[in-house]
Amino acid sequence: QVQLVESGGGSVQAGGSLTLSCAASRMPFNLNSIGWHRQAPGKQRELVAIISYGGTKKYLASVKGRFTISRDNAKNTVDLQMNMLKPEDTAVYYCRAEEGWPTFRDYWGQGTQVVVSS
Repeated sequence: QVQLVESGGGSVQAGGSLTLSCAASRMPFNLNSIGWHRQAPGKQRELVAIISYGGTKKYLASVKGRFTISRDNAKNTVDLQMNMLKPEDTAVYYCRAEEGWPTFRDYWGQGTQVVVSS
């Protein structure tokens, strides 16, 4: 089992910045990717940013150039630096770790709320 604990959410005005952090109890030996998803009220959960085992990063188009994902292997943490925040970034942000072969398990954190006011 892997426990993921998010922190760093809060309320900020448009144009502001926040940094979310995800602390993993351990990194699976077969980690495929780890990153952040979000879910706004009445909307489906969507991928925001992930980083693969090999270090490849992928971003939601609407956050490219504003958000940066980073990983600290020594601390088992994954951070999401969010700049130039917009009201449409308001959502609950979830950390997710995805295992590859042979287990293919998915782990999710409990989520952290981000509110961006205009």
